[in-house]
Amino acid sequence: MAHLRTATADDIPAVLAFWKTAAEDTNRVGDDTAAVTALIDRDPEALLLAIDGGEIVGSLIAGFDGWRCHLYRFAVRPDRRRQGIGTLLLDAAEERFRRFGGHRADAMVLDDNTLAHHAWSAAGYTVQPEWRRWVKGL
Repeated sequence: MAHLRTATADDIPAVLAFWKTAAEDTNRVGDDTAAVTALIDRDPEALLLAIDGGEIVGSLIAGFDGWRCHLYRFAVRPDRRRQGIGTLLLDAAEERFRRFGGHRADAMVLDDNTLAHHAWSAAGYTVQPEWRRWVKGL
C-alpha cells in the first residue's frame, strides 16, 4: 500500500526519472534538477510523492501562490494506475489547499492526454472550454 510524503532534495533524481516513465510532456524546458530544487526550496510541502516499497509510484505538485491553487505533474506509475494512488494524491492536495483557504483547484492537462482526462473527470474536475493557456518562454 502506498503512503504519501513530501519530496526532499534527495528525491530529485528519482522524481525526474519517474516523470520520464509516468508523466506526459516530459521534454519541456524546466523539468530539471534546478527547477525541482527551487520548488522544494520555495515550498517544501508542494511536491507530494506516493511511495510503495521505497519506490515512487505517484506524484503531484500542489502549488499555492497565495491566491490560486494549481496542480501539476499528476502522475501514477503505469502499472499502478486504478489502485487509488491518484485519489490519495488529489485528496492530500485538496486538503492542503483548504488549509490555505483555497476555494478552487485547477490543472493544466494536455488536449491529447485522454487517459488523464478520464482521471481528472473521475475526480470531479471539469474542463473550462472558454479558457486557453498562453505561454511565453523566458
